[in-house]
Amino acid sequence: MPENPVHESKEPLQARRYRVSGTVQGVGFRYFASRMARQLGITGYAKNLRDGQVEVYAIGTPEKLAALRKELQQGPRSALVSGVREEDAAIEPKFGRGFSIERDTFEV
Repeated sequence: MPENPVHESKEPLQARRYRVSGTVQGVGFRYFASRMARQLGITGYAKNLRDGQVEVYAIGTPEKLAALRKELQQGPRSALVSGVREEDAAIEPKFGRGFSIERDTFEV
């Protein structure tokens, strides 16, 4: 039995952090990202950021991450994506089992 059934592939896993800008808050973008990630077998999270962007942290194979980025660039019908920035990220084991909607912790 695999340690994490979500990641069944033998390909090495990578993590990416995407910052999606445009009209992406209040339009169901995080739920869209969660649905797409789950369909692709990607784990991680999506959260709104204070600056109006949505951050998507994703763990998956390079092929699946590329497919997710393509979906993020389109977004749901109610969103208007103006850009997607992507950067490598460390694999955080606590996000290796499923995909969640997170809340940004604003420090004052």
